Amino acid sequence: GSRVHVTSVITSPATDPHDYEPTAADARTVAGARMVIVNGIGYDPWAEKLIAANPVSGRIVLNVGDLVGIKPGGNPHRWYSPPDAQLVIDAIVRDYDKLDPKNSGYFARQRTSFETKGLAQYKQLIATIRRKYHGVPVGASESIFAPLAQALGLKLLTPPTFLKAISEGSDPTAADKTTIDDQIADRQIKVWVFNSQNSTPDVKRITDAARKHGISVTTITETLVPASASFQDWQSRQLLALAAALAQATGR
Repeated sequence: GSRVHVTSVITSPATDPHDYEPTAADARTVAGARMVIVNGIGYDPWAEKLIAANPVSGRIVLNVGDLVGIKPGGNPHRWYSPPDAQLVIDAIVRDYDKLDPKNSGYFARQRTSFETKGLAQYKQLIATIRRKYHGVPVGASESIFAPLAQALGLKLLTPPTFLKAISEGSDPTAADKTTIDDQIADRQIKVWVFNSQNSTPDVKRITDAARKHGISVTTITETLVPASASFQDWQSRQLLALAAALAQATGR
């Protein structure tokens, strides 16, 4: 709203947050910020270095990993966890109140509007998918989908080690690839979900095989698409596509 000015350090969907190299402009942005939000969990180590290099008295740093209790090595993609997203909303409003207590009423109204209007479709889609498709077996190309699958009550059959390997840019094991090939050949999964921003040769091969075997396929992305989209619009579009794939696969 009008009481806060937000600057995103990374704005291009083509930028890999893991390997980002901060610019001098980024340093100036952080140096002038009264509050900085970082993902943590080893996802954006450059951000904490940038904060340390530009200390500001009284500045609040919200580390999402610390907030939700996920340590480095865990799944860093917490924006795909609806419960964690809610925790972040709560923490942001608390921190705004600390920084600008005179406007606490304004922040409370903005929060209510966001939760009841801005997130309405997002929340409704989550509830609908969980109710209609709870327990449906699915596969995914990497770990960004795991928190959402859990929140939706879907049964994610892809080996966790495969999800982590693709997410971190390492080679999955032959055993994991064989497991996924068997799941697709035997149609053990109803839907295959892949990150279209990270379609490695292994992911492309598996995705092609899923389509060949008549398994519904849908996509997600790690970052906002388009870059100008809001969180809720981006997530809702993906949830609508997932719901359509689940409906096609199950006939429900």
